[in-house]
Amino acid sequence: MIKVMGKYCKAYHLRDMRKYRNWKENSQNTREEKIEVDGNEVDEIRRLTDESIVYLQENYVVTDDVYREENILFDDVTPKWKEFCEKSLEFIVPDFDK
Repeated sequence: MIKVMGKYCKAYHLRDMRKYRNWKENSQNTREEKIEVDGNEVDEIRRLTDESIVYLQENYVVTDDVYREENILFDDVTPKWKEFCEKSLEFIVPDFDK
Protein backbone atom coordinates (compact mmCIF):
# COMPACT_ATOMS: atom_id res chain seq x y z
CA MET A 1 0.00 0.00 0.00
CA ILE A 2 1.36 3.39 -1.00
CA LYS A 3 1.26 6.04 1.69
CA VAL A 4 -0.35 9.24 0.46
CA MET A 5 0.57 12.64 1.80
CA GLY A 6 -1.87 15.45 1.27
CA LYS A 7 -0.92 18.96 0.25
CA TYR A 8 -1.27 20.29 3.80
CA CYS A 9 -1.70 19.18 7.39
CA LYS A 10 -1.00 20.83 10.73
CA ALA A 11 0.11 19.22 13.98
CA TYR A 12 -1.83 19.75 17.21
CA HIS A 13 -1.88 18.30 20.68
CA LEU A 14 -4.73 15.85 21.02
CA ARG A 15 -6.03 17.84 24.00
CA ASP A 16 -6.93 20.66 21.58
CA MET A 17 -9.03 18.31 19.43
CA ARG A 18 -10.74 16.84 22.46
CA LYS A 19 -12.18 20.28 23.27
CA TYR A 20 -14.61 19.85 20.37
CA ARG A 21 -18.00 19.06 21.85
CA ASN A 22 -18.76 16.21 19.42
CA TRP A 23 -15.29 14.66 19.40
CA LYS A 24 -15.48 10.88 18.80
CA GLU A 25 -12.01 9.36 18.87
CA ASN A 26 -11.31 6.18 16.94
CA SER A 27 -8.39 5.15 19.14
CA GLN A 28 -8.10 1.67 17.61
CA ASN A 29 -6.67 3.40 14.52
CA THR A 30 -3.56 4.68 16.26
CA ARG A 31 -0.25 3.92 14.64
CA GLU A 32 2.14 1.30 15.89
CA GLU A 33 5.41 2.24 17.55
CA LYS A 34 8.49 0.11 18.00
CA ILE A 35 9.43 -0.45 21.64
CA GLU A 36 12.01 -2.64 23.30
CA VAL A 37 10.80 -5.50 25.50
CA ASP A 38 13.36 -7.79 27.11
CA GLY A 39 15.94 -6.78 24.53
CA ASN A 40 13.62 -7.42 21.57
CA GLU A 41 12.05 -4.79 19.36
CA VAL A 42 8.27 -5.22 19.11
CA ASP A 43 5.41 -3.21 17.62
CA GLU A 44 2.88 -1.79 20.04
CA ILE A 45 -0.24 0.29 19.42
CA ARG A 46 0.46 3.86 20.53
CA ARG A 47 -1.43 5.01 23.59
CA LEU A 48 -2.99 8.41 23.11
CA THR A 49 -2.80 11.09 25.77
CA ASP A 50 -3.65 14.78 25.80
CA GLU A 51 0.02 15.40 24.95
CA SER A 52 -0.02 13.19 21.83
CA ILE A 53 0.63 14.98 18.55
CA VAL A 54 -2.02 14.38 15.88
CA TYR A 55 -2.50 15.86 12.42
CA LEU A 56 -5.41 17.87 11.06
CA GLN A 57 -5.46 17.23 7.33
CA GLU A 58 -6.56 19.64 4.60
CA ASN A 59 -9.87 17.72 4.36
CA TYR A 60 -10.46 18.25 8.14
CA VAL A 61 -9.87 14.60 9.00
CA VAL A 62 -7.61 13.98 12.02
CA THR A 63 -4.91 11.34 11.69
CA ASP A 64 -2.26 9.85 13.95
CA ASP A 65 0.40 10.33 11.29
CA VAL A 66 1.14 12.80 8.52
CA TYR A 67 -0.32 10.49 5.87
CA ARG A 68 -3.78 11.54 4.76
CA GLU A 69 -5.57 8.21 4.58
CA GLU A 70 -3.97 6.20 7.38
CA ASN A 71 -4.49 6.02 11.12
CA ILE A 72 -7.70 8.06 10.98
CA LEU A 73 -8.76 9.13 14.47
CA PHE A 74 -11.67 11.41 13.54
CA ASP A 75 -13.55 11.79 10.27
CA ASP A 76 -16.94 13.22 11.23
CA VAL A 77 -16.42 16.31 9.10
CA THR A 78 -19.39 18.62 9.51
CA PRO A 79 -19.85 22.38 9.17
CA LYS A 80 -19.60 22.65 12.99
CA TRP A 81 -16.32 20.73 13.01
CA LYS A 82 -14.90 22.96 10.28
CA GLU A 83 -16.00 26.04 12.21
CA PHE A 84 -14.31 24.71 15.38
CA CYS A 85 -11.10 24.05 13.44
CA GLU A 86 -11.07 27.48 11.84
CA LYS A 87 -12.08 29.51 14.90
CA SER A 88 -10.70 27.57 17.88
CA LEU A 89 -7.65 25.99 16.25
CA GLU A 90 -7.01 28.78 13.72
CA PHE A 91 -6.69 26.15 11.00
CA ILE A 92 -6.60 27.59 7.51
CA VAL A 93 -5.56 25.61 4.45
CA PRO A 94 -3.22 27.77 2.34
CA ASP A 95 -4.27 28.57 -1.20
CA PHE A 96 -1.56 26.81 -3.19
CA ASP A 97 -2.92 28.14 -6.50
CA LYS A 98 -1.72 31.69 -5.86
